Amino acid sequence: MRATAAVVGSGPNGLGAAVVLARAGLEVVVHEAAPTPGGAARSAPLLGPGTVVDLGAAVHPFGAASPLLRALDLGRHGLEWLHPPVVAAHPLDDGPAGLLHRSLARTAEELGPDGRAWTALHRGVVDRWEDVAETALGPLLRRPRHPAALASFGLRAPWPAAATARALFRTERARGLFAGSAAHAVLPPGHVLTSAFGTLFGAAAHTTGWPVARGGSQAVADALVAELAAHGGRVVTDSPVTDLRQVRPADVVLLDLTPRQVLALGGLDLPPRYRRALARWRHGPGAHKVDLLLDGPVPWRDPRVGRAGTVHLGGTLAEIGAAAARVRAGRLPERPFVLVAQQGVADPSRAPAGRHVLWAYAHVPHGCADPAAGERVLGQLERFAPGVRDRVLARVDTPPARLEAWNPNLVDGDVGGGALDGLQQVFRPAVQADPYATGVPGVWLCSSSTPPGGGVHAMAGAHAAARVLRELARR
Repeated sequence: MRATAAVVGSGPNGLGAAVVLARAGLEVVVHEAAPTPGGAARSAPLLGPGTVVDLGAAVHPFGAASPLLRALDLGRHGLEWLHPPVVAAHPLDDGPAGLLHRSLARTAEELGPDGRAWTALHRGVVDRWEDVAETALGPLLRRPRHPAALASFGLRAPWPAAATARALFRTERARGLFAGSAAHAVLPPGHVLTSAFGTLFGAAAHTTGWPVARGGSQAVADALVAELAAHGGRVVTDSPVTDLRQVRPADVVLLDLTPRQVLALGGLDLPPRYRRALARWRHGPGAHKVDLLLDGPVPWRDPRVGRAGTVHLGGTLAEIGAAAARVRAGRLPERPFVLVAQQGVADPSRAPAGRHVLWAYAHVPHGCADPAAGERVLGQLERFAPGVRDRVLARVDTPPARLEAWNPNLVDGDVGGGALDGLQQVFRPAVQADPYATGVPGVWLCSSSTPPGGGVHAMAGAHAAARVLRELARR
Protein backbone atom coordinates (compact mmCIF):
# COMPACT_ATOMS: atom_id res chain seq x y z
CA MET A 1 0.00 0.00 0.00
CA ARG A 2 1.28 3.46 -0.90
CA ALA A 3 2.16 5.85 1.90
CA THR A 4 -0.29 8.73 2.21
CA ALA A 5 0.35 12.42 2.80
CA ALA A 6 -1.93 15.32 3.69
CA VAL A 7 -0.82 18.88 3.04
CA VAL A 8 -2.62 21.73 4.80
CA GLY A 9 -2.51 24.89 2.70
CA SER A 10 -2.12 25.25 -1.07
CA GLY A 11 0.31 28.13 -1.32
CA PRO A 12 3.38 27.54 -3.51
CA ASN A 13 5.18 25.84 -0.62
CA GLY A 14 2.31 23.50 0.15
CA LEU A 15 1.89 22.67 -3.53
CA GLY A 16 5.64 22.29 -3.98
CA ALA A 17 5.79 19.80 -1.09
CA ALA A 18 2.79 17.93 -2.47
CA VAL A 19 4.33 17.64 -5.93
CA VAL A 20 7.64 16.32 -4.59
CA LEU A 21 5.85 13.69 -2.51
CA ALA A 22 3.47 12.68 -5.32
CA ARG A 23 6.35 12.31 -7.76
CA ALA A 24 7.99 10.02 -5.18
CA GLY A 25 4.93 7.76 -5.24
CA LEU A 26 2.94 8.93 -2.23
CA GLU A 27 -0.82 9.37 -2.34
CA VAL A 28 -1.25 13.10 -1.68
CA VAL A 29 -4.23 15.25 -0.80
CA VAL A 30 -3.92 19.03 -0.31
CA HIS A 31 -6.52 20.76 1.85
CA GLU A 32 -7.21 24.43 1.09
CA ALA A 33 -9.61 26.58 3.11
CA ALA A 34 -10.20 29.06 0.28
CA PRO A 35 -12.35 28.42 -2.81
CA THR A 36 -9.27 28.46 -5.06
CA PRO A 37 -5.74 27.12 -4.59
CA GLY A 38 -2.62 29.25 -4.65
CA GLY A 39 -2.23 30.97 -1.29
CA ALA A 40 -0.62 34.36 -1.94
CA ALA A 41 -0.06 33.47 -5.61
CA ARG A 42 -3.62 34.08 -6.78
CA SER A 43 -5.09 36.46 -9.35
CA ALA A 44 -8.58 37.80 -10.06
CA PRO A 45 -10.40 40.54 -12.08
CA LEU A 46 -10.36 42.79 -9.01
CA LEU A 47 -10.54 46.02 -11.02
CA GLY A 48 -13.32 44.97 -13.35
CA PRO A 49 -13.93 42.77 -16.38
CA GLY A 50 -10.88 42.19 -18.51
CA THR A 51 -8.42 43.00 -15.72
CA VAL A 52 -5.98 40.55 -14.15
CA VAL A 53 -4.83 41.63 -10.70
CA ASP A 54 -2.29 39.70 -8.66
CA LEU A 55 -3.93 39.57 -5.24
CA GLY A 56 -0.64 38.78 -3.55
CA ALA A 57 2.74 38.13 -5.12
CA ALA A 58 3.31 39.80 -8.48
CA VAL A 59 6.95 39.70 -9.64
CA HIS A 60 9.00 36.53 -9.22
CA PRO A 61 12.79 36.95 -8.99
CA PHE A 62 13.20 33.63 -7.23
CA GLY A 63 10.40 31.86 -9.05
CA ALA A 64 12.44 31.91 -12.23
CA ALA A 65 15.54 30.90 -10.25
CA SER A 66 13.88 28.21 -8.10
CA PRO A 67 15.64 24.84 -8.49
CA LEU A 68 12.32 23.06 -7.95
CA LEU A 69 10.24 25.08 -10.39
CA ARG A 70 12.95 24.85 -13.02
CA ALA A 71 13.31 21.09 -12.59
CA LEU A 72 9.56 20.56 -12.90
CA ASP A 73 9.43 22.24 -16.32
CA LEU A 74 6.07 23.80 -15.56
CA GLY A 75 5.90 25.24 -19.05
CA ARG A 76 4.27 21.91 -19.92
CA HIS A 77 1.33 23.09 -17.81
CA GLY A 78 1.12 26.59 -19.26
CA LEU A 79 3.49 28.56 -17.01
CA GLU A 80 5.38 31.15 -19.03
CA TRP A 81 7.75 33.71 -17.56
CA LEU A 82 7.59 37.12 -19.26
CA HIS A 83 10.39 39.66 -18.88
CA PRO A 84 9.94 43.44 -19.06
CA PRO A 85 12.36 45.57 -21.12
CA VAL A 86 13.88 46.92 -17.87
CA VAL A 87 14.03 44.73 -14.76
CA ALA A 88 13.59 47.48 -12.17
CA ALA A 89 13.82 51.24 -11.80
CA HIS A 90 14.58 53.52 -8.89
CA PRO A 91 13.49 57.09 -9.63
CA LEU A 92 14.85 60.11 -7.75
CA ASP A 93 13.60 63.65 -7.34
CA ASP A 94 16.65 65.06 -9.10
CA GLY A 95 18.42 63.44 -12.01
CA PRO A 96 17.73 60.26 -13.94
CA ALA A 97 16.42 57.07 -12.37
CA GLY A 98 18.68 54.14 -11.63
CA LEU A 99 17.85 51.25 -13.95
CA LEU A 100 18.47 47.58 -13.32
CA HIS A 101 18.92 45.63 -16.56
CA ARG A 102 19.29 41.93 -17.33
CA SER A 103 22.74 42.91 -18.59
CA LEU A 104 25.25 43.54 -15.82
CA ALA A 105 27.45 45.42 -18.28
CA ARG A 106 24.66 47.76 -19.37
CA THR A 107 23.62 48.45 -15.79
CA ALA A 108 27.20 49.27 -14.87
CA GLU A 109 27.67 51.48 -17.93
CA GLU A 110 24.61 53.58 -17.07
CA LEU A 111 25.77 53.97 -13.47
CA GLY A 112 28.82 55.88 -14.74
CA PRO A 113 31.35 56.42 -11.95
CA ASP A 114 29.77 53.63 -9.90
CA GLY A 115 29.73 51.07 -12.69
CA ARG A 116 33.00 49.42 -11.75
CA ALA A 117 31.94 49.04 -8.11
CA TRP A 118 28.53 47.67 -9.14
CA THR A 119 30.24 45.06 -11.31
CA ALA A 120 32.71 44.10 -8.57
CA LEU A 121 29.89 43.63 -6.06
CA HIS A 122 27.74 41.42 -8.30
CA ARG A 123 30.12 39.64 -10.70
CA GLY A 124 31.05 36.70 -8.47
CA VAL A 125 27.41 35.89 -7.71
CA VAL A 126 26.31 36.34 -11.32
CA ASP A 127 29.03 34.00 -12.60
CA ARG A 128 27.92 31.23 -10.19
CA TRP A 129 24.23 32.06 -10.13
CA GLU A 130 22.71 28.57 -10.34
CA ASP A 131 24.87 27.31 -7.47
CA VAL A 132 24.27 30.49 -5.47
CA ALA A 133 20.50 30.24 -5.94
CA GLU A 134 20.50 26.62 -4.78
CA THR A 135 22.52 27.57 -1.71
CA ALA A 136 20.52 30.70 -0.86
CA LEU A 137 17.15 29.00 -1.31
CA GLY A 138 17.80 26.48 1.44
CA PRO A 139 18.56 26.21 5.17
CA LEU A 140 21.60 28.22 6.20
CA LEU A 141 22.61 25.64 8.80
CA ARG A 142 23.79 22.88 6.51
CA ARG A 143 27.00 21.87 4.80
CA PRO A 144 27.04 23.93 1.60
CA ARG A 145 27.00 21.86 -1.59
CA HIS A 146 28.70 24.72 -3.41
CA PRO A 147 31.27 26.35 -1.09
CA ALA A 148 32.78 28.35 -3.96
CA ALA A 149 29.36 29.83 -4.69
CA LEU A 150 28.90 30.72 -1.05
CA ALA A 151 32.32 32.36 -1.00
CA SER A 152 31.33 34.44 -4.02
CA PHE A 153 29.21 36.58 -1.73
CA GLY A 154 32.51 37.83 -0.39
CA LEU A 155 33.03 39.60 2.88
CA ARG A 156 30.39 42.27 2.24
CA ALA A 157 27.26 40.09 2.43
CA PRO A 158 26.93 40.19 6.24
CA TRP A 159 27.16 43.99 6.24
CA PRO A 160 24.23 46.39 6.34
CA ALA A 161 23.15 47.52 2.87
CA ALA A 162 23.53 51.15 3.94
CA ALA A 163 27.17 50.63 4.90
CA THR A 164 27.92 48.78 1.65
CA ALA A 165 26.19 51.42 -0.47
CA ARG A 166 28.04 54.30 1.18
CA ALA A 167 31.38 52.52 1.04
CA LEU A 168 31.17 51.44 -2.60
CA PHE A 169 29.06 54.00 -4.42
CA ARG A 170 29.48 57.72 -4.94
CA THR A 171 26.09 58.57 -6.48
CA GLU A 172 22.60 58.51 -4.99
CA ARG A 173 21.47 56.71 -8.12
CA ALA A 174 23.60 53.64 -7.43
CA ARG A 175 23.02 53.79 -3.68
CA GLY A 176 19.26 53.97 -4.16
CA LEU A 177 19.24 51.17 -6.74
CA PHE A 178 21.09 48.87 -4.34
CA ALA A 179 19.05 49.89 -1.31
CA GLY A 180 15.81 49.31 -3.23
CA SER A 181 16.82 45.72 -3.92
CA ALA A 182 17.86 45.21 -0.30
CA ALA A 183 14.50 46.59 0.88
CA HIS A 184 12.81 43.39 -0.31
CA ALA A 185 14.03 41.94 2.99
CA VAL A 186 11.59 44.38 4.70
CA LEU A 187 14.40 45.41 7.04
CA PRO A 188 16.07 48.79 7.56
CA PRO A 189 19.14 49.14 5.31
CA GLY A 190 21.20 49.59 8.47
CA HIS A 191 20.44 46.02 9.54
CA VAL A 192 23.06 43.26 9.25
CA LEU A 193 22.82 40.88 6.28
CA THR A 194 20.80 43.30 4.17
CA SER A 195 23.74 43.55 1.78
CA ALA A 196 23.19 39.86 1.05
CA PHE A 197 19.61 40.60 0.00
CA GLY A 198 20.66 43.53 -2.15
CA THR A 199 23.34 41.49 -3.88
CA LEU A 200 21.07 38.46 -4.39
CA PHE A 201 18.25 40.48 -5.91
CA GLY A 202 20.70 42.35 -8.11
CA ALA A 203 22.34 39.14 -9.28
CA ALA A 204 18.93 37.60 -9.97
CA ALA A 205 18.13 40.59 -12.17
CA HIS A 206 21.35 40.07 -14.14
CA THR A 207 20.73 36.35 -14.69
CA THR A 208 17.25 34.79 -14.53
CA GLY A 209 15.57 38.20 -14.23
CA TRP A 210 12.51 39.38 -12.31
CA PRO A 211 9.72 38.07 -14.53
CA VAL A 212 5.95 37.95 -14.20
CA ALA A 213 3.77 34.98 -15.06
CA ARG A 214 1.72 35.30 -18.22
CA GLY A 215 -1.92 35.74 -17.22
CA GLY A 216 -1.16 36.41 -13.56
CA SER A 217 0.57 34.76 -10.62
CA GLN A 218 -2.33 32.30 -10.47
CA ALA A 219 -0.59 30.59 -13.39
CA VAL A 220 2.19 29.45 -11.04
CA ALA A 221 -0.28 27.79 -8.68
CA ASP A 222 -2.31 26.33 -11.54
CA ALA A 223 0.80 24.76 -13.08
CA LEU A 224 1.75 23.17 -9.74
CA VAL A 225 -1.80 21.84 -9.32
CA ALA A 226 -1.62 20.35 -12.81
CA GLU A 227 1.73 18.71 -12.07
CA LEU A 228 0.31 17.30 -8.84
CA ALA A 229 -2.69 15.88 -10.69
CA ALA A 230 -0.39 14.32 -13.29
CA HIS A 231 1.10 12.21 -10.47
CA GLY A 232 -2.21 11.26 -8.88
CA GLY A 233 -2.47 13.99 -6.25
CA ARG A 234 -5.42 16.29 -5.73
CA VAL A 235 -6.41 19.55 -4.10
CA VAL A 236 -9.61 19.85 -2.08
CA THR A 237 -10.78 23.46 -1.81
CA ASP A 238 -13.22 24.91 0.72
CA SER A 239 -11.65 22.44 3.14
CA PRO A 240 -10.40 24.27 6.25
CA VAL A 241 -8.44 22.13 8.68
CA THR A 242 -8.87 23.20 12.30
CA ASP A 243 -8.02 19.90 13.95
CA LEU A 244 -5.27 17.52 12.87
CA ARG A 245 -7.64 14.60 13.38
CA GLN A 246 -9.39 15.70 10.20
CA VAL A 247 -6.38 14.51 8.19
CA ARG A 248 -4.47 12.34 10.65
CA PRO A 249 -5.18 8.99 8.96
CA ALA A 250 -2.46 10.13 6.57
CA ASP A 251 0.99 8.71 7.24
CA VAL A 252 2.55 12.17 7.08
CA VAL A 253 1.13 15.69 7.40
CA LEU A 254 2.79 18.85 6.11
CA LEU A 255 1.60 22.25 7.31
CA ASP A 256 1.90 25.26 5.02
CA LEU A 257 0.97 27.46 7.97
CA THR A 258 2.54 30.14 10.15
CA PRO A 259 3.38 29.39 13.79
CA ARG A 260 0.25 31.21 14.99
CA GLN A 261 -1.96 28.91 12.92
CA VAL A 262 -0.06 25.80 14.00
CA LEU A 263 -0.61 26.71 17.64
CA ALA A 264 -4.35 27.05 16.99
CA LEU A 265 -4.67 23.54 15.52
CA GLY A 266 -6.53 21.01 17.60
CA GLY A 267 -5.29 17.46 17.95
CA LEU A 268 -1.64 18.47 17.78
CA ASP A 269 0.32 17.74 20.95
CA LEU A 270 3.47 19.78 20.35
CA PRO A 271 6.51 19.32 22.60
CA PRO A 272 6.55 22.13 25.20
CA ARG A 273 9.88 23.55 24.00
CA TYR A 274 8.72 23.75 20.40
CA ARG A 275 5.37 25.22 21.44
CA ARG A 276 7.17 27.95 23.38
CA ALA A 277 9.35 28.69 20.35
CA LEU A 278 6.30 29.10 18.12
CA ALA A 279 4.65 31.34 20.69
CA ARG A 280 7.71 33.63 20.58
CA TRP A 281 7.64 33.90 16.78
CA ARG A 282 7.69 37.52 15.63
CA HIS A 283 6.05 38.84 12.51
CA GLY A 284 7.56 41.63 10.47
CA PRO A 285 6.14 44.90 9.15
CA GLY A 286 2.91 44.85 7.23
CA ALA A 287 1.94 45.77 3.69
CA HIS A 288 -0.77 48.17 2.61
CA LYS A 289 -1.68 47.20 -0.95
CA VAL A 290 -3.19 49.53 -3.53
CA ASP A 291 -4.37 48.31 -6.93
CA LEU A 292 -5.17 50.89 -9.60
CA LEU A 293 -6.78 50.85 -13.01
CA LEU A 294 -5.45 53.73 -15.09
CA ASP A 295 -6.73 55.23 -18.33
CA GLY A 296 -3.21 55.24 -19.77
CA PRO A 297 0.43 54.66 -18.91
CA VAL A 298 1.90 56.04 -15.70
CA PRO A 299 3.25 59.55 -16.46
CA TRP A 300 6.67 58.97 -14.91
CA ARG A 301 8.86 62.07 -14.78
CA ASP A 302 11.65 59.91 -16.20
CA PRO A 303 9.92 58.12 -19.12
CA ARG A 304 12.38 55.23 -18.98
CA VAL A 305 10.74 54.10 -15.72
CA GLY A 306 7.68 53.17 -17.78
CA ARG A 307 9.62 50.26 -19.29
CA ALA A 308 10.42 48.68 -15.90
CA GLY A 309 8.49 45.72 -14.54
CA THR A 310 9.29 46.74 -10.95
CA VAL A 311 9.68 50.24 -9.56
CA HIS A 312 11.03 51.12 -6.11
CA LEU A 313 9.66 54.39 -4.75
CA GLY A 314 11.82 55.30 -1.81
CA GLY A 315 13.99 58.21 -2.84
CA THR A 316 17.52 58.37 -1.52
CA LEU A 317 19.29 55.83 0.65
CA ALA A 318 18.78 58.12 3.66
CA GLU A 319 15.05 58.38 2.94
CA ILE A 320 14.69 54.62 2.65
CA GLY A 321 16.45 54.20 5.99
CA ALA A 322 14.34 56.86 7.69
CA ALA A 323 11.08 55.34 6.43
CA ALA A 324 12.13 51.85 7.57
CA ALA A 325 13.08 53.20 11.00
CA ARG A 326 9.63 54.76 11.43
CA VAL A 327 7.94 51.52 10.42
CA ARG A 328 10.07 49.59 12.88
CA ALA A 329 9.03 52.04 15.59
CA GLY A 330 5.37 51.45 14.76
CA ARG A 331 4.76 54.77 12.97
CA LEU A 332 3.49 55.26 9.44
CA PRO A 333 6.07 57.21 7.39
CA GLU A 334 5.01 60.31 5.51
CA ARG A 335 6.89 58.87 2.54
CA PRO A 336 6.85 55.07 2.89
CA PHE A 337 8.89 52.74 0.76
CA VAL A 338 6.53 51.64 -2.02
CA LEU A 339 7.08 48.69 -4.30
CA VAL A 340 5.28 49.02 -7.66
CA ALA A 341 4.70 46.35 -10.29
CA GLN A 342 3.88 47.24 -13.88
CA GLN A 343 3.12 43.72 -15.08
CA GLY A 344 1.46 45.05 -18.23
CA VAL A 345 4.84 46.17 -19.55
CA ALA A 346 5.62 42.49 -20.09
CA ASP A 347 2.11 41.06 -20.20
CA PRO A 348 -0.45 43.24 -22.02
CA SER A 349 -3.21 40.76 -21.18
CA ARG A 350 -3.48 42.27 -17.69
CA ALA A 351 -5.90 45.05 -18.79
CA PRO A 352 -8.27 45.94 -21.65
CA ALA A 353 -6.78 47.91 -24.54
CA GLY A 354 -5.86 51.44 -23.52
CA ARG A 355 -6.03 50.63 -19.80
CA HIS A 356 -3.24 49.82 -17.35
CA VAL A 357 -3.29 47.84 -14.11
CA LEU A 358 -0.86 49.14 -11.49
CA TRP A 359 -0.01 46.98 -8.45
CA ALA A 360 1.63 48.61 -5.43
CA TYR A 361 2.17 48.18 -1.72
CA ALA A 362 3.86 50.18 0.99
CA HIS A 363 5.89 48.92 3.92
CA VAL A 364 3.81 49.93 6.96
CA PRO A 365 3.89 49.03 10.66
CA HIS A 366 2.76 45.55 11.64
CA GLY A 367 -1.05 45.48 11.60
CA CYS A 368 -1.27 49.14 10.54
CA ALA A 369 -4.88 50.35 10.37
CA ASP A 370 -4.12 53.99 9.61
CA PRO A 371 -6.50 55.06 6.81
CA ALA A 372 -3.84 57.48 5.56
CA ALA A 373 -1.65 54.61 4.33
CA GLY A 374 -3.32 54.33 0.92
CA GLU A 375 -3.08 58.07 0.28
CA ARG A 376 0.61 57.96 1.10
CA VAL A 377 1.09 55.26 -1.53
CA LEU A 378 -0.62 57.60 -4.01
CA GLY A 379 1.55 60.44 -2.72
CA GLN A 380 4.73 58.54 -3.55
CA LEU A 381 3.39 57.73 -7.00
CA GLU A 382 2.45 61.37 -7.62
CA ARG A 383 5.88 62.45 -6.41
CA PHE A 384 7.64 60.58 -9.20
CA ALA A 385 4.79 60.54 -11.74
CA PRO A 386 2.99 63.92 -11.54
CA GLY A 387 -0.58 63.64 -12.76
CA VAL A 388 -1.04 59.93 -12.07
CA ARG A 389 -4.00 60.63 -9.77
CA ASP A 390 -5.89 62.09 -12.73
CA ARG A 391 -5.55 58.79 -14.57
CA VAL A 392 -7.14 56.60 -11.89
CA LEU A 393 -10.35 54.93 -13.06
CA ALA A 394 -10.65 52.42 -10.22
CA ARG A 395 -8.84 51.82 -6.95
CA VAL A 396 -8.88 49.01 -4.40
CA ASP A 397 -7.06 49.32 -1.07
CA THR A 398 -6.12 46.21 0.89
CA PRO A 399 -4.74 47.08 4.34
CA PRO A 400 -2.94 44.52 6.53
CA ALA A 401 -6.10 43.24 8.23
CA ARG A 402 -7.76 42.53 4.89
CA LEU A 403 -4.65 40.81 3.59
CA GLU A 404 -4.77 38.45 6.55
CA ALA A 405 -8.51 37.90 6.13
CA TRP A 406 -7.87 36.93 2.51
CA ASN A 407 -4.89 34.71 3.38
CA PRO A 408 -4.33 33.83 7.07
CA ASN A 409 -0.61 33.25 6.38
CA LEU A 410 -0.22 37.03 5.91
CA VAL A 411 -0.45 37.72 9.62
CA ASP A 412 -1.20 41.42 10.18
CA GLY A 413 0.00 42.06 6.64
CA ASP A 414 3.39 40.35 7.00
CA VAL A 415 4.06 38.97 3.51
CA GLY A 416 7.24 37.10 4.48
CA GLY A 417 6.01 34.57 7.03
CA GLY A 418 7.87 36.23 9.88
CA ALA A 419 10.46 38.91 10.56
CA LEU A 420 13.95 38.33 9.17
CA ASP A 421 15.85 39.96 12.01
CA GLY A 422 17.65 38.54 15.03
CA LEU A 423 17.80 34.77 15.36
CA GLN A 424 14.93 34.47 12.88
CA GLN A 425 17.39 35.25 10.09
CA VAL A 426 18.98 31.85 10.71
CA PHE A 427 16.61 29.78 12.84
CA ARG A 428 13.10 29.49 11.39
CA PRO A 429 10.86 28.87 13.29
CA ALA A 430 12.83 27.47 16.25
CA VAL A 431 16.44 27.01 17.30
CA GLN A 432 16.93 23.42 16.17
CA ALA A 433 18.93 21.47 13.61
CA ASP A 434 15.90 20.42 11.55
CA PRO A 435 13.79 23.51 10.79
CA TYR A 436 10.92 21.47 9.29
CA ALA A 437 10.35 19.02 12.16
CA THR A 438 7.63 19.85 14.70
CA GLY A 439 8.64 17.21 17.21
CA VAL A 440 5.40 15.34 16.53
CA PRO A 441 6.03 12.10 14.60
CA GLY A 442 4.81 12.40 11.05
CA VAL A 443 4.02 16.14 11.20
CA TRP A 444 6.19 18.71 9.42
CA LEU A 445 6.15 22.45 8.79
CA CYS A 446 6.69 23.64 5.21
CA SER A 447 5.64 27.31 5.12
CA SER A 448 7.57 30.55 4.58
CA SER A 449 8.16 30.51 8.34
CA THR A 450 10.81 27.88 7.57
CA PRO A 451 13.92 28.31 5.39
CA PRO A 452 14.43 29.92 2.98
CA GLY A 453 11.53 32.22 3.91
CA GLY A 454 9.08 34.12 1.76
CA GLY A 455 8.81 34.25 -2.01
CA VAL A 456 7.09 32.27 -4.76
CA HIS A 457 9.81 29.66 -5.15
CA ALA A 458 8.25 26.61 -3.40
CA MET A 459 11.63 25.74 -1.90
CA ALA A 460 10.48 25.54 1.73
CA GLY A 461 7.99 22.92 0.61
CA ALA A 462 10.61 21.11 -1.46
CA HIS A 463 13.08 20.91 1.44
CA ALA A 464 10.40 19.78 3.89
CA ALA A 465 9.22 17.08 1.48
CA ALA A 466 12.79 15.87 0.96
CA ARG A 467 13.13 15.60 4.73
CA VAL A 468 9.91 13.55 4.86
CA LEU A 469 11.15 11.19 2.17
CA ARG A 470 14.41 10.60 4.04
CA GLU A 471 12.41 9.77 7.15
CA LEU A 472 10.12 7.37 5.29
CA ALA A 473 13.14 5.64 3.73
CA ARG A 474 14.43 4.81 7.21
CA ARG A 475 11.23 3.09 8.26
